[in-house]
Amino acid sequence: MLMLEEIFKIKKAENSEAFNLRILRGLSWLKKAYDLNEEPDLQYMSLWISFNAIYAQGTEPNEKCLPQFLKMLCQKDAEGKLGQMLWEKLSQPVQALLHQHALYQGFWDYQNAQISMEQFKEGLAQDMGQQRLAMQQQDTFALLILLFKRLNTLHIQLMQGGMSCGSAVNRKYMQDCCHVLGALMPVMILLLLENAQAMDLGKPYYPAAHVC
Repeated sequence: MLMLEEIFKIKKAENSEAFNLRILRGLSWLKKAYDLNEEPDLQYMSLWISFNAIYAQGTEPNEKCLPQFLKMLCQKDAEGKLGQMLWEKLSQPVQALLHQHALYQGFWDYQNAQISMEQFKEGLAQDMGQQRLAMQQQDTFALLILLFKRLNTLHIQLMQGGMSCGSAVNRKYMQDCCHVLGALMPVMILLLLENAQAMDLGKPYYPAAHVC
């Protein structure tokens, strides 16, 4: 964390105000998340806010923005930092999250009678097939897409009041989500800092503004 803050200070003058604002906000929430190790629910909220701060383009769901952002990160990751993190350091918790049905959105769509059991099973089978292909090809981008779908499902469930604070039912995969996102965020921010000109996403939807 201190290294990221130092790199940010050194490079700050080279970057746009909008880029610096995104990084500043992302770092502030990431730093807060590290203070919440004993409270995984709140830690995950802080990590997700940190993630949103560095890439979000507006208030609507980011079905297009997120894949584009992850693809840009992978393209600029010449040293394979994200791949090393996913395939080596985080392999076990990532696998656990990908196989957790409660983090697959189709599971909840079925629970709420929005899709049939057959549709749920078909969707899950397709998802599992994509996982196997990503694993076989060591495709970091494809794995990130699948992983962030899981992370986003937990984010929605949490923010919609879909679980009790400190729930024992959600405890294990909440901790795994915190571990995985908490490890990926510094790598993502570092890649942004190393490629600031190419990855300047412009003014965030909520810029720094004086309130009248």
